Amino acid sequence: TKCESGCVCADGLYENLDGGCVPAEECPCEYGGLSYGRGEQIQTECEICTCMKGKWKCVQKTRCSSTCNLYGEGHITTFDGQRFVFDGNCEYILAMDGCSVNRPVSSFKIVTENVICGKSGVTCSRSISIYLGNLTIILRDETFAISGENPGIRYKVKKNALHLMFDIIIPGKYNMTLIWNKHMNFFIKISRETQETICGLCGNYNGNMKDDFETRSKYVASNELEFVNSWKENPLCGDVYFVVDPCSKNPYRKAWAEKACSIINSHVFSACHNKVNRMPYYEACVRDSCGCDIGGDCQCMCDAIAVYAMACLEKGICIDWRTPEFCPVYCEYYN
Repeated sequence: TKCESGCVCADGLYENLDGGCVPAEECPCEYGGLSYGRGEQIQTECEICTCMKGKWKCVQKTRCSSTCNLYGEGHITTFDGQRFVFDGNCEYILAMDGCSVNRPVSSFKIVTENVICGKSGVTCSRSISIYLGNLTIILRDETFAISGENPGIRYKVKKNALHLMFDIIIPGKYNMTLIWNKHMNFFIKISRETQETICGLCGNYNGNMKDDFETRSKYVASNELEFVNSWKENPLCGDVYFVVDPCSKNPYRKAWAEKACSIINSHVFSACHNKVNRMPYYEACVRDSCGCDIGGDCQCMCDAIAVYAMACLEKGICIDWRTPEFCPVYCEYYN
């Protein structure tokens, strides 16, 4: 209805993010605040998306994986996305197969041993045991040990400055990637070729988070503590009856914890905010930073932030959040 002065693109051309005019097929796509050109791809756990004419065209991967996270002082996100926190000083089964009554034979079992790491009683996952038939892998004290053998299983160990990674293939059943940050964070990424039932603290991996609190006795527990107690590896361990709130026990640490963890809510992670809900990660970071009160407090805080960064990476958003002053990654001695 009224003229506006300025530049316009000629018919059939469209303005791109740099202010230039391009034909429709050259239009870029946007994701997480970044621009992607025609034909460029981004990948998530279940999809491959290709930029075509300014829009993302996504295709489901034939084999879709899911990840269970165990991080910080007893935070777990199950394969189906259920979240809970527990403080138990015992060994617990994270994940195993052979849970159905019809097929009780297990081809893998992953156990976490928790130890207390704060005066308030909070626990950290410190030791992980992976049982693959006669092959056992123990992760402890920032290193790993392998004993026994199982010719029916293929595995590969990879290392970088931050992580130990294990690619494990159980032919005809599972492809697993296990990622350990040598401290408190452990991720089980699994894709399966069978409908074999999985059970443990990581849930039953059936696509429904509402029944994830299935106990060893095959009923859905009314609360997470009943569920957690049922998956103790050693029945002689004491049950967990309550979840500690470290910030109530250590109120002098709360202001520092909130300030340090606020990076999750800041512009540094802004590209990820609309892809991954940040609040559970922020709250977990504050809780852990309050709880680590007998050393390693910065390690606890950095580990908690790293979990959010990893969740962003799973959605194709890479955040460069570490600096020499904030959660630095130190070079190896001769590097």
